[in-house]
Amino acid sequence: MHDIFEKKKVMITGGLGFIGGNLARELALTGARVTIVDSLAPDSGGNLYNVEDIKKTVKINICDLRDESSMSVLVEPQDYIFNLAASTSHADSMTNPYADMEANCRGQLSLLEACRKSHSGAKIVYAGTRQVYGVPQYLPVDEAHPVLPLDINGVHKFAGEWYHMIYHRVYGLKTTSLRLTNTYGPRMLMKHSRQGFVACFMRQAMDGERITIYGDGKQFRDFNYVDDVTDALLRAAASEKTDGEIYNLGSEEQVTLLDFAKLLIRTCGKGSYRLVPFPSERKKIDIGSYRGNYQKIKETLMWEPRVTLENGLRKTIEFYRAHKAHYW
Repeated sequence: MHDIFEKKKVMITGGLGFIGGNLARELALTGARVTIVDSLAPDSGGNLYNVEDIKKTVKINICDLRDESSMSVLVEPQDYIFNLAASTSHADSMTNPYADMEANCRGQLSLLEACRKSHSGAKIVYAGTRQVYGVPQYLPVDEAHPVLPLDINGVHKFAGEWYHMIYHRVYGLKTTSLRLTNTYGPRMLMKHSRQGFVACFMRQAMDGERITIYGDGKQFRDFNYVDDVTDALLRAAASEKTDGEIYNLGSEEQVTLLDFAKLLIRTCGKGSYRLVPFPSERKKIDIGSYRGNYQKIKETLMWEPRVTLENGLRKTIEFYRAHKAHYW
C-alpha cells in the first residue's frame, strides 16, 4: 500500500539512526528516491551500518539540522520529509539542557524555516513522543490528555512538535506529528543505556548479565515494533487528512517492566534480574505506568500494531545475534 512513494523524493532526518534506518530501507524497497540527513553526533544512535545493505540506492548527507544553508538546499526538491532527528535521552537533557535545546528546538526551527523560505510543498512528518504527557492522569492516554512533561527533553520535544503545528497554521506547511511510545527492534542504539530501558535491558539479557529494575517492577508500558512504527509514519505522510494533526501510537498489550525483563530472559535463554530502589534523581522524572490510546490514528488511517511483543523481541534478538559486532 506504500507504492505511493515510488519515484518520489523523500528526505529522512536522523536517517542513520534506529527508526530512520529502518524507514530508509522500507522506502528504498518501494522505489523512493531517498536522501538521508544525519549529523552522526557522538552517542546519538547514528550508525552507517544501519543502511549498509541499501547504501548504493540512497544519498547520504552528513549534516546538522542547524546548518540553515544546507537545509535550504536539501529541502527544496523533496516531496516528503520524515523529521526524526532528535536528542532522546531524558537523563542527558537534565545534565546538559542547552545541548538538548539545540537539537530539539533550534534544529527543528532550522528545518521548518528552510521549508518556509523555499516554499517547499513537502509533507513533513515529525517524530514526537508520549513523554510530553508526563505522569498519566488517566489511562489509556489520548491526545486530549494534559501535557505535563517531567524532564527537559519532554519540554523541548513538545516545543519541537508545536513548531510544526504553528508552521502549518500560519504558513501552510503540511505537517503532522506522531507521538511514539516505546519503539524497539533491529538497529537500536545498544552501545550505552541513556536512550531508554528497552535497549539497556536487552543488552544485559543478551550478555547474560543481571537486568536492573528500579522499584517493584509493576509499572507497565506499551511497546511498538519498529516495522509497525514505520508503517504509521508512511501512512501519516501519504494522507492529506493528517495535516496539522497529532496522533498517539500505542498497543493493546500492556506489560510490566518485570514481565518484560522475564520475557527477554526467556527469549535470550540467559540473564537474570534484580529489583533495586529508585535513585532519587531518576524517580523525579519517572512517569510510572503508561498506555496510549491510539484510536485516533486507527480511525483516520486504519493503523494498528500487528507484531506482538513476543514475536518482535524474538526478531530483534535474532538480528543482534547476527550483527552484534556493529552495535555493541
